[in-house]
Amino acid sequence: MELSTISWLFAAAFGASALGGVLGMASGIFIVPILTLLFGVDIRVAIGASLVSVIACSCGSAAPFLKGRLTNIRLAVVLETATTLGALTGVFLVGIASTSFLYGLFAVILAISAQQMLARRHEVVDASPPNVKSWATVLRLHSSVPDRVLGKDVPYQVGRVPLGLALMYGAGLISALLGIGSGVLKIPAMDTALRLPIKVSSATSNFMIGVTASASAAAYFVRGDIDIDIAGPVALGSVIGALVGARALIGLPADKLRVFFVVVLALLAVQMLLSAFGIDIPGGPA
Repeated sequence: MELSTISWLFAAAFGASALGGVLGMASGIFIVPILTLLFGVDIRVAIGASLVSVIACSCGSAAPFLKGRLTNIRLAVVLETATTLGALTGVFLVGIASTSFLYGLFAVILAISAQQMLARRHEVVDASPPNVKSWATVLRLHSSVPDRVLGKDVPYQVGRVPLGLALMYGAGLISALLGIGSGVLKIPAMDTALRLPIKVSSATSNFMIGVTASASAAAYFVRGDIDIDIAGPVALGSVIGALVGARALIGLPADKLRVFFVVVLALLAVQMLLSAFGIDIPGGPA
């Protein structure tokens, strides 16, 4: 592979990972469209490289989130049991799905996620006493998040854990099929079903996605769908970009972050839907 191509792969991964780190999704949601639409890489190879970048991105961005006390570790451990099970299920289905189906599924997931985030309620602190019989209370999942404006920790409650577990299973399955790290589904699930603050959703998702991607990446490696020449520079760019994005998230306002999230998802959904129907995109691969 030419040095110029490696440099472009690194630069693309850096930008995708920085953006993914800000949104708590890792770089996978952007790496697959970039590799397929701009570099002409086969979608299965792109998914394999994306999974490697997801693992690298998660590792690179976890530390700043933990230091900023945005990650709910107990909740992440509980939800990851369902997500990993879903990823293992998806591994058995990945060899069956066609390329057009993968493009179309990718577009649908992006559109649904954008709609969910657009309809998201305003964040309101729930001051009522937690339900002592709820899963979140029994498992001690309620926590607090530091607010720089108020200069103090703001408590929040975790709600509807069973629904969250069901959604996490689906997120893990989609992760194995599309190589997107499942953050694109985890964040809306945490945001709407579990009623978490947006920054907690992003940070906790970033903490989880590496584990989910590892379960899927092993299967892609065995099937020969991970090209080291492509995955190498992509992973390196992802690590550096993840650090930049994670640090940027801590200082960004939640409302503007959500709007930006919706716009990015909508644009990517249109691109992937066109690819599903075989419609050429100007500037994309022939």
